[in-house]
Formats: sequence, C-alpha cells, structure tokens
Amino acid sequence: MNTTAVGRNAESAVVFYLEKLGHKIVAQNYRTRFYEIDIITEKDSKLFFTEVKYRSYSAFGNGLAYITPKKLGQMRFATETFLTDKKLNDRPVALAVASVSGENLTVDDWFELTE
Repeated sequence: MNTTAVGRNAESAVVFYLEKLGHKIVAQNYRTRFYEIDIITEKDSKLFFTEVKYRSYSAFGNGLAYITPKKLGQMRFATETFLTDKKLNDRPVALAVASVSGENLTVDDWFELTE
C-alpha cells in the first residue's frame, strides 16, 4: 500500500474513533492554499481540528512528537481560514493530534493541544 493510501486509511480509523467518542464529522481533508486539515469534528459545541500522524511503530514517539512549531503554526493558519470561510469565528475551537500506528491502524491516542 502506498503512503497516500495508508494516510487515508489512518484518517478513516481516526474518524471511526472520534465518532465513538461522540464527535460529529464536519469536514475531512479541508485544504487551504498552504495546508490541509485532516479531520474537523464537533462535540459539545466545540470544533476540533485534528492532524493525523501515522507511524508504522511508535519506538520514536507518538504523533504528538511530530508536531513541530512550524506544523502548529500551519494548523493555526488553516483553522483560522476555515473559521473565516465558514463564518464561524465565534465558535470555541481546539487543535488536536491523533496518533495511529501499526499494520492494523490502531489509534494509540488523541491529544487536544493546549496553547
């Protein structure tokens, strides 16, 4: 399986995981000119912007270990663009990271990032 297919399958695993937690899927693969948001969900009137990070194994850390300051800035920019485009600037939001690993695409964890 190529990396694009693995990435899409990892995102599907996270969608299933978040739906089990009570999240409603708002959008997937929302693209700006500079960045893509993997999954946007809503729960308890709050919007969550989730970056999915897949690793074949987690010996070098979970998905959170791969969120650099640059990646965090890109996530913030894409989130602001989405909120502006959809006229949702008054909504509470959170950035999040989902860590997926292994051949079975196990969701190891989902982290809400604090600022």
